[in-house]
Amino acid sequence: MTCTAAILGCAGHTVTPAEKAFFAEACPWGFILFARNIASPEQVRALTAELRWIVRRADAPILVDQEGGRVQRLGPPHWRRYPPGRAYGALAAGDPLLRRETARLGGRLIAHDLAALGINVNCLPVLDVPDPLGHEVIGDRAYGEDADDVALLGRAAAEGLIAGGVLPVIKHIPGHGRAKADSHLDLPVVEAGWDELEARDFAPFRALSDMPMAMTAHVIYAAVDAARPATTSRSVLRRVVRGAIGFQGLVMTDDLSMKALGGGFRERAQAARAAGCDVVLHCNGDLAEMKAVVEGAGRLRGRALRRAESALARLPKAQEPFDAVAGRARFDAAFEGRWAA
Repeated sequence: MTCTAAILGCAGHTVTPAEKAFFAEACPWGFILFARNIASPEQVRALTAELRWIVRRADAPILVDQEGGRVQRLGPPHWRRYPPGRAYGALAAGDPLLRRETARLGGRLIAHDLAALGINVNCLPVLDVPDPLGHEVIGDRAYGEDADDVALLGRAAAEGLIAGGVLPVIKHIPGHGRAKADSHLDLPVVEAGWDELEARDFAPFRALSDMPMAMTAHVIYAAVDAARPATTSRSVLRRVVRGAIGFQGLVMTDDLSMKALGGGFRERAQAARAAGCDVVLHCNGDLAEMKAVVEGAGRLRGRALRRAESALARLPKAQEPFDAVAGRARFDAAFEGRWAA
């Protein structure tokens, strides 16, 4: 069965009969979990197994946002807390290798947690370079205020995830750091010129252009397309994402239910796919909205399908050997216990 070019959510800890019937017919490419879907390790493992059974695909991607800090869907008492990206950048200012090693270890520990639950994709690293005048929605989620630091630590985190059997998603391409509004609530417009964007905002994404998956920003870049946000802009996706950045992996949208986007959900999905997004993302688990998204997203075919297959092929056949107990001890020592569970 050909999959729908969509990643969808569900409403609770288990799949309802209505969701089960819908997912079986629509066969979304993947699923995403939020805090509302998470109660215990046993429950999450059962949920991920059931979602894959419904679509009859053992390798169906199941995503989560497990950055650390403000954005962490799994937490105590069953899972440890992790620091935000900025905490890695603030470590050992004179020792970039230690910062890099710790960021990789953080990614490896997160992957250890996720892989045990059947979650094989994490929406990390955040490669946005924050601007002092930008909205705090990025804030300490960013690894630092310098594009090189963001790229260095973002790659380290991504490598840690892959080593543990979890695919990274670089976000929010081509850069959310200058946005003066939260795209969950409004449509930000970035007025910076092309040269400024290319030198600072695009740079970390260009440095990690070999990664398997990327998530778009619901942001207008006036220097490229003054009318449409990146998610629905053919100009941004072609000229910037595929062109200046050189990213050839799978491009997924940020959540279509965010208020930065207008129009109905069928139209949002259609616009994103027409612009060049390979897969659309809808997160809130609303069944009526998901049905409209599936209508607009269409089937996963052609180059989009090949990119999806290539992304999943990046999952290692076996995880890198890892002593989780020793790893947690090293991690806690680096942060002097501030982020211990």
